[in-house]
Amino acid sequence: MIIPEDLKYTKSHEWIRVLDDGSVEIGLSDYAQDQLGDIVFINLPNSGDSLAKGEVFADVESVKAVSDIYSPMDGKVKEINAELIEAPELINQSPYNAWLVRVEGSLSQEELLSASEYKALL
Repeated sequence: MIIPEDLKYTKSHEWIRVLDDGSVEIGLSDYAQDQLGDIVFINLPNSGDSLAKGEVFADVESVKAVSDIYSPMDGKVKEINAELIEAPELINQSPYNAWLVRVEGSLSQEELLSASEYKALL
């Protein structure tokens, strides 16, 4: 199981990367994609949509189930990873490169987990 040290994590298995411009990338952890199995479809929000912390903003469909993806922050979708619409399996192949959305907004890191805390959660 790969858990990069430079990312933050949520208890619902999303990862968070803060970019140089202050925006945030959100994706699914290696653990999440492994538990889901082969991902065959993803439903992402639109650019410009608002996200609310703790609310569902997307979902993924795998051969096993449909799973909700929760926002770790309040913000506005700056960009979606449109490549995933055509090739959702990229999440399985490289979960930490297959970001879902880039978001501008307020990220409170107090509820986020470090890599070691996330490992302990698993």
